[in-house]
Amino acid sequence: MRIDIITLHPALLEGPFSHSILKRAQEKGLAEIHLIDLRNYATNKHKNVDDYPYGGGAGMVMMVEPIANCIEDLKSQRDYEEVIYMSPDGELFDQPMANQLSLKGNLIILCGHYKGVDERVREHFITKEISIGDYVLSGGELAAAVVADAVIRLLPGVLNDETSALSDSFQDNLVAPPVYSRPAEFRDWKVPDVLLSGHEANIQQWRYEESVKRTKERRPGLLDKE
Repeated sequence: MRIDIITLHPALLEGPFSHSILKRAQEKGLAEIHLIDLRNYATNKHKNVDDYPYGGGAGMVMMVEPIANCIEDLKSQRDYEEVIYMSPDGELFDQPMANQLSLKGNLIILCGHYKGVDERVREHFITKEISIGDYVLSGGELAAAVVADAVIRLLPGVLNDETSALSDSFQDNLVAPPVYSRPAEFRDWKVPDVLLSGHEANIQQWRYEESVKRTKERRPGLLDKE
């Protein structure tokens, strides 16, 4: 998988992609993440990529021409299955969407700034708009990192135990059950007996029941999706 992230601040994303699972995925050749500096596609000597909105109002707007130049340049080099725009009013990102995107080959993610991008970008270049929540960030970079992390960890071979992702929260519209590790008893706080029993069927049943219970308590809306 290749993900090209178009951004005004490449340095902001260097850290998240240089550690842990995302770093290993790139070292194994399972994923490529490229940070594309939008200012390299500016058409004036000052490298401006934003201007005042037509009709007046507060804030600035990312101009259509640099973004068009950038996306068209990338598309001239390879095919992309999605051109994604990170936007507060996009489709809410969730685990099923991460699963779907993990099956893609090449993705472009455009990080917005200011009051957003010229609407013509959204009309003519963007194939999918994604939001990570009902709030506004300073820019789309952190949201793009969230999406990339959630998608890349699902690629075969990225996790040391490939079954791990299948038991994550939200894979079956349930949050994950409680988990425990050594020691079996700490300050009189004990691990549930069933987890020490070695009885696989009972353990799986307990985990399922705890997932349902925790989902009802914490995220009841997930059960409506079933």
